[in-house]
Formats: sequence, structure tokens, C-alpha cells
Amino acid sequence: MRIVALVAVIAGVALTAAGAATVSGLLPYFTIQSNVAYGIFAGWAAVRDRTAPAALKGAVTLYVAITGLVYHLVLTNPASGFSVGPVERTPVEAVGNQLLHTVVPLLAVLDWLIFDQRRRFRWRHAAYWLAFPLGYLGFALVRGLITGTYPYPFIDVRELGYDGVALSAVFFAVAFWLLGLAFVAIDRIRWRAAAAERDPVT
Repeated sequence: MRIVALVAVIAGVALTAAGAATVSGLLPYFTIQSNVAYGIFAGWAAVRDRTAPAALKGAVTLYVAITGLVYHLVLTNPASGFSVGPVERTPVEAVGNQLLHTVVPLLAVLDWLIFDQRRRFRWRHAAYWLAFPLGYLGFALVRGLITGTYPYPFIDVRELGYDGVALSAVFFAVAFWLLGLAFVAIDRIRWRAAAAERDPVT
């Protein structure tokens, strides 16, 4: 499954870059960064699973899950207020887009749910995992000052102003923190259920 995820990441980036976008033009997107991070981790963990730090696996899994959720619930959802509307893509680009926004996030979450059989996450991890999204926000804003462009509508200073971006950032930060807490809670519930199966009360 992890090798398949790695191949899906490589194929997704390559197929997306086969269109009008270039690899360098794709790099500023959270989608690409989170997918590449998970792809590297998946390839490494495929051969060194037991040495993979729990907090690191939780982080890359959460980030690529965020990619899928934001894409489907925000960017392609007209009711969200930040929908980018219909985007014309070639069949090749469309496949690459679905690999990065749907297939890889699903594989990442399934990998965690199926193969992590012991409690590994801590409640504090949910706060630690916010470091990259917050760092990405800083990167996107600084880059926007230089280039005048922003990768996502909910951090577009030209449209929202800094007050609007700050409000958007707080909303997404809280949402990502709650999602991280959900990851930890699910991890602990699964561990307790597995422990109960191993040591049933008689």
C-alpha cells in the first residue's frame, strides 16, 4: 500500500505538471508539499516501518488528509465561499489531480487505520502538527508580497485583506487542531479495542 501511495504521488505530480503547470509552479501549493512529504515517508516506512516515529507518521498523514478534505469540502464546494469553480483540465491533468487530492489521502488514512496496531499518538501531537500549516501560511504570505499571487483563495490578501486572511487562518488552524485531536482519539480508541480483544475479561 505504501509503495502504491509513493507511485501515486509521483504519477500525480508528473501528470499535473504535464499540463500548463510546471513542477516549479506547483511547488508553492500545500497539495504538492503534503503529497511529496507523504510519498517520501511512505517509501521509507515501507522498508523501516517499526522505526518510523509516531509523531512524524501522524503529521504527514494529517497533512495529506487536510489536502483531501480542503479540496473536496472547500475548493470544489460552491457552498464554502472559497470554491474555485469548474476548472478545465485535460484527461491527463484530471487523473493527476484526483491522485493527489483523493487517492493519496485515502491511502494514507487507510495505512494508518489498518497497519498501526498500537497506541502511538499523544494529545500534545495535535498542537505540534500545526507547525507546518502555520509555517506554510507564513511562506505563502511572504511569497505573495513578492509575486502578487496566492495559491488559495482563503489566504488571498488581495481579495480578503490581512484581516480577512487572519480570520480565515484562525478558522483553519482550529479546524486542523480539532482534526488532529480526532486522529489521536481514534488512535486511542482503536488501541483500547485491540487490547480488549487480546485480553478479554473473563
